[in-house]
Amino acid sequence: MSVLAVGLSHRGSPVALLERAALDGQTRLKVMAEMANAAAVNEVLMVSTCNRTEIYADVEKFHPGVAAITELFSWHTGISLADLTQHCYVHYEERAVQHLFSVTCGLDSMVVGEGQILGQVRNAIKDAQHTGTIGRVLNDLGQRALRVGKRAHTETHLDHAGADMVGLGLVVAGRHFGPFGSARIDAIGSCGAESADAPARCPMGGNEALAEPTADVAAAVPQPQVLTGARVLVLGAGSMSALSANTVARQGASTVIVANRTHERAARLAECLTEAYEPIQSHAVPFEDAAGLLHEVDLVISCTGAQGLVLTRAEVESALERKSCGRPLVFLDLALPRDIDLCVRDIPGVHLVDIEDLRQAAAEGADAASGRSGAISVVRDIVEEEVAEYQAVRRAEQVAPTVVALRSKAREVVDTELSRLEGRLPDLDDKTRGEVGHALRRVVDKLLHQPTVRVKELAAGPDGDSYEAALRELFDLEPTAPGAVSAEHGSAQSTAGETK
Repeated sequence: MSVLAVGLSHRGSPVALLERAALDGQTRLKVMAEMANAAAVNEVLMVSTCNRTEIYADVEKFHPGVAAITELFSWHTGISLADLTQHCYVHYEERAVQHLFSVTCGLDSMVVGEGQILGQVRNAIKDAQHTGTIGRVLNDLGQRALRVGKRAHTETHLDHAGADMVGLGLVVAGRHFGPFGSARIDAIGSCGAESADAPARCPMGGNEALAEPTADVAAAVPQPQVLTGARVLVLGAGSMSALSANTVARQGASTVIVANRTHERAARLAECLTEAYEPIQSHAVPFEDAAGLLHEVDLVISCTGAQGLVLTRAEVESALERKSCGRPLVFLDLALPRDIDLCVRDIPGVHLVDIEDLRQAAAEGADAASGRSGAISVVRDIVEEEVAEYQAVRRAEQVAPTVVALRSKAREVVDTELSRLEGRLPDLDDKTRGEVGHALRRVVDKLLHQPTVRVKELAAGPDGDSYEAALRELFDLEPTAPGAVSAEHGSAQSTAGETK
C-alpha cells in the first residue's frame, strides 16, 4: 500500500481542461466512492479548487492504482485518456506527500502563499470522511498536511506577505476601472485580503458557527482605497465570495450587493458587511434578480460553483441598455467552470477578467514574490522537515507487523516446548508448570526486547525497510499471515518516486 497523487492544475493545464475536470459536489463524492471500490485502491481523497483538481489515493501498487484512477476520472469528466496523460502529473510515495504539504502551505498556488487552500483541503477531508472513502492512511496524511499548513503560515506569515486570488483579481480588474484603476500589477502584494482578517461574524467557510462581531474591524485592517465609491455585485456567498465582499469593502466600495441561491446566506453576509464597514450600503437580493441589477453596478464578482453559465451575453447587453453613466462594467469571474459568458468581451464598455487572465498576471508578477522569497524559502524548509518526519513515522510503522509476527512466532515456540515438557513430565504439579512457563516467556521477552526496539529505531531512518526485510529473512516471518498482525498495527510505505 502506497500514497499516490494524480492531478491537473494551473501549472500545466489550460483553463478549458480545468473546467472539464471540475466536478460538482455530488458527482465528486460519487467518483471518489467508485475509485475507492477499485481493486487496486484502498482510500481516496479529492482536492478541488478554482485552479486544481487532485486525487490522492492509498493504492496497493503503482501502475494498477494510476490506471484505476485515471480511467474513472476520464469516464466521469469526458476528458480523454490521451489529454489526461498529456497534462496530468503523478506523484508517488514521498513525492506525493511532499506535494500535498506544499499545496496546503500555498507554495503551489497560482498566488503563492494564499491562505484559502488550507480551508479547501480541510473541506476535502471532511467530504472524504462523510463519503467513507478515507481511512487511516489518508486521514493521518491529511491531518498532518493541515498541521504543516498552519505551521507554515504561523511561523512565516507567508499569507500576509502576499496576495490571494481575490486581491490579484482586483488588481487585474483595476486596469479597467477608469477612476478607480490606480492599482498596478506590481502592487499584488498590497491588495490581498486574507480570510484570517475578515470580520469575525462573516461566514467565511462552510457551516461554521458565527462568532461575535469585531469592533472597528475596517479601521484595524487598513486597505488601499482603490475602489472608493464603486458599486459592486457579488454572486455567491461561499468562502471565496465572502472574501471578495470583504476585500472590496475594505478598498472603499460604497455599495455591495450579494446574490446567492440560498438567500439567507446572502443576507447574513450583507449584514456582516454593514456592521463591519459602516457607512457601506450592503443588502442581499434573490439570485434570479441579479441580472436585472447589472446596470446599477461597476464591478461584478462571481464565484458560484455552478456547472453552467450564470450570466449570458444577452443578459449583459440588456443591462447595458439601461446603464446611464459612462463607466465601464467590469466582471471578475473567479469560478471554475466559468460563470460569465466569454462572449461578453465583445460588448463595448464591458471587461471580463477570469482565471486565465489571473494565471497570466501571476506569471507577469512573479518578480513581486521577490520581497517574500525569504518566507517562501522557510516554508520549503518546513515542508522538507515535515516530510522527513512523516516518512520516518511511516517506516517505523512498517516494521510493526514484522515485530508482531516475530513475537507471535516466539510464543508458538514456547507453547510447543511447554507441551513437550508436559508430555515428558506428566506428574508436574500446576504451580511448578506455571512457574516454568512464566520463566520461559520472560526469557524470550527479554531476548527479543532490545532487538525489536532497535529495529524500530533503525527502520525510521534512511533505508529502514532493509532492516525489516532482514528480520523477515532471518526468522522466516510472514507478517501478513492471518493472526500475525494485531488490529492496532497497520502497514505503511516508504519507497518514493515520481512519474509524469
